[in-house]
Amino acid sequence: MVHSPLVVRDLSVAYQKKPVLFEVSFEVPEGKLIGIIGPNGAGKSTLIKAVLELIPRLKGEVLVYGKPYKQQLLKVGYVPQRESVDWDFPTNALDVVMMGRYGRLGWFKRPGAADRQAAMESLDKVGMSSFADRQISQLSGGQQQRVFLARALAQDAQLYFMDEPFVGVDAATEKAIISLLNDLKQQGKTVLVVHHDLSTVTDYFDQVMLLNGHLMAFGETADVFTEGNLQRTYGGCLSILKTGSESGTILGVR
Repeated sequence: MVHSPLVVRDLSVAYQKKPVLFEVSFEVPEGKLIGIIGPNGAGKSTLIKAVLELIPRLKGEVLVYGKPYKQQLLKVGYVPQRESVDWDFPTNALDVVMMGRYGRLGWFKRPGAADRQAAMESLDKVGMSSFADRQISQLSGGQQQRVFLARALAQDAQLYFMDEPFVGVDAATEKAIISLLNDLKQQGKTVLVVHHDLSTVTDYFDQVMLLNGHLMAFGETADVFTEGNLQRTYGGCLSILKTGSESGTILGVR
């Protein structure tokens, strides 16, 4: 039996007794780039953290390839928000990427030459191999983000979660990231990305999940990323400017 990469059923989450997500249910198909879209405070990052059991769930079930997440750790890669990382921690870029190999090694086995090679290849894929020995505190924001993407690549996962990977990066890094995401897709990987720039959604993602406490809509980008669904999701926060043609519509959040 073939299982979907991710199935979420009736997921509810609260922070300090304040509900954030309400009975969210969806099933993710394999080999897709999926954007998680919604206003600030909509629960986008909360959704990822709840799936990965980084925060407790009030209720609900999460299955990764048909099993609970804790049984499928090697199949999942995670890139957290850059602001949540202690960039002053004394370590270099290669060591950060090597951390992505530890799940495959177990507690007592030290990384070997093959693990180091995998880490260096991952750095090379994000254009950071020449910075392998550089302290992460000495890297720019875009370079730091690339290192964390390399760490996720080194895990050689099947299902990836990325929490706002494009925030605070330069245009070259953004281009490198989307190229990397498309490479993962070509390999049959599934990637869920918390994203805030509405103007790039149709270019970047195969499917879109619109979230605002509740799951407002989920499906193919062309079907879901519509003015009506966006107005329901963002309410009065959404600005829509028509530029004379339907394809030229510009979307923004006030």
